[in-house]
Amino acid sequence: MENTKKPYPYLSDWLVISWRWLALFILSLTFATRPDFNWLIILLLVLIAVWNVTMTTLAIINVRMPLHRWVNVLCDFAFTATLFVLGGAMTGSLVWIGVVVIVNAAIFFQWRGAFILAFLFSAAQIGYAFYLNPANLSAWMPYVIILGLNFLIAAIAGYGSTVVYNRIQEKELTTEKQVYDIETRISKHYQKRIESLAALVETLNSTLDYIVVLDIMLDLSQSAIDIIDPNQDKMTSAVLLFDESKLIVVNSRRFSPSDTNLKFPANSGLLLDTLQKVEPQITHNPAKDPELWKIVSLQNCKVAITFPLSRGMDDYGVMLFGHPDRDFFNTEKIEALNLISRQAVIAIQNARLYQQVEQEKQSIVTSQEDANKKLARDLHDGPIQSVASIAMRLSVAQRLLFHKPKDVAAELANIETLARQSTGELRHMLFTLRPLTLETDGLVAGLHTIAEKNLNTYQQKVRIDADEEVVKKLDQNKHSTVFYLVEEAVTNARKHAQAELILVRLRFSTRDSEIAVLEIMDNGVGFDVDKVNQKYSHRGSLGMVNLTERTQLVNGLLHIDSVPGKGTRIRIFIPLTPAAIERVQAGKIDLQQS
Repeated sequence: MENTKKPYPYLSDWLVISWRWLALFILSLTFATRPDFNWLIILLLVLIAVWNVTMTTLAIINVRMPLHRWVNVLCDFAFTATLFVLGGAMTGSLVWIGVVVIVNAAIFFQWRGAFILAFLFSAAQIGYAFYLNPANLSAWMPYVIILGLNFLIAAIAGYGSTVVYNRIQEKELTTEKQVYDIETRISKHYQKRIESLAALVETLNSTLDYIVVLDIMLDLSQSAIDIIDPNQDKMTSAVLLFDESKLIVVNSRRFSPSDTNLKFPANSGLLLDTLQKVEPQITHNPAKDPELWKIVSLQNCKVAITFPLSRGMDDYGVMLFGHPDRDFFNTEKIEALNLISRQAVIAIQNARLYQQVEQEKQSIVTSQEDANKKLARDLHDGPIQSVASIAMRLSVAQRLLFHKPKDVAAELANIETLARQSTGELRHMLFTLRPLTLETDGLVAGLHTIAEKNLNTYQQKVRIDADEEVVKKLDQNKHSTVFYLVEEAVTNARKHAQAELILVRLRFSTRDSEIAVLEIMDNGVGFDVDKVNQKYSHRGSLGMVNLTERTQLVNGLLHIDSVPGKGTRIRIFIPLTPAAIERVQAGKIDLQQS
């Protein structure tokens, strides 16, 4: 079976089927008026009806048999020839029956088929007449009439079929050309749209400047709409981003100056639905929206639509569009704007990530400068002063050598003490700059080395209590950060706390085994945390800033408890798993129980 590729059934099949039903109807009337009853003719008519029903079914389902036209013509020839014989041949009432197969052949094959079937059926009629009565050969006139009648029918049917076929073909070609032209225009239109939208998206993603991204977002949206419908009025549009807890207008088109200063809490109406459902929302009465009614520029708009600027757990804001035409935002335009909004979110993320990287780079540079300043300050306050003192005492010893030789030995002993102290301080600084023990023996050994050097160099007692299991679960890349956190906190306590003992403890949180707690405690003078934080920008020391920045490097949470006269307790909560990182960043920690 063959299924036609055309969107409509074969026209020639339906014409043949219709003509066959008409012939059956005429034949039924013809035999109904005859007094005699011929079961063979009735059976043949029923067989023809069944055959035509089968062909009708195939036409309905738009299917053709192999050699479909030839099979139909041969079957019709057999049926009509049989009816001619059963109807009395040349002297019967069905001498005209050849018109059925001749017309069908004309429909299927035009004039060539009509004349061929007219010749074949005439030959069959004349041949059967000779077979019945060879003596009738001399009566040639009836045969000429039959032959002429069949060829006349063939000429009329063939001409009509050819004319109709040519006109249908011309019409079909014209229709196909029109369809092709329409499809070509649509294809070019969509191709142009795709290329234009791709160019727009490339433009949007080509910049890492956050301000530039916001500036071009609405222009890209309008350009996308212009590609679809270039003759429409311009849209009213705006980008609303969160500033702390409220949405503010950061960029707009056709907004009044007063509109650009509005703030929206986004706790009701279209804005809330957009952020909660994270999908485009539309209203056909923006003037009655509980929050958008404040926008004067939307008063003339009959429709407003918003698109979420969200990615994962991050809600940046919404894009807002309005238009006076109630039916302006059809499916095609909504899809285009939705594409722009999704790309805008990616562009915003890229821009913010770029800004964060730049800030981190600047932070690294600043930290390096601060470290250099700290090293210079420590060198100036420690070893350099000691070396200067050594030089002065050597000068004193030189004078004593001539005036009081007995006192030289005591002075040289003092110089030796200063030299050893300077050496210890320098070694401590070198250890702080590059802790070899940490690199070779691990974090716990590095922490104990901090305690030893503080005791040997500064006579400061430091006790280390580190759980080896915590260290095993701690990411290897974070060991050095934890080391410097301890070193920074111990140094701050040694310099400012005047403590007899500094305790460093690393353990699991009592409430969450996926979180480690690093504690640095002292029994020193303590301080007012809030007061110090308020004035920290004016202080020369950067100890607490360093603690905060290094805590962020381990995705941790820093908490400081201190009371004047009662010592200080620094706790740093360090997540050990990705799930714990989310809990720590969300602040889901019981500080009293941890």
